Amino acid sequence: MTTLPPPGVKEFPADSLEKKVYGIVESFAEFMPIQSDRYRLGYCLFKYMNSEGDEPKVALKSAKIRVEGITVSELAKKIDAELKKI
Repeated sequence: MTTLPPPGVKEFPADSLEKKVYGIVESFAEFMPIQSDRYRLGYCLFKYMNSEGDEPKVALKSAKIRVEGITVSELAKKIDAELKKI
């Protein structure tokens, strides 16, 4: 019995909102060591940028993101400042 290879993944265009938001989250990877937490936060922040989700301070708490080396409120301020640059 054999298995098929996984399907190919199509990257977001470099100028898309998704790529920018997920890039911001990845830039703070030193404070969020778990990859799946970063993906979850990226999704929450993408929804926030589309006026569907909560602000970063609320998203960090509701998504139960594990944060190390910085307080949640400080990280939320840094993320919010980066999101305003978009």
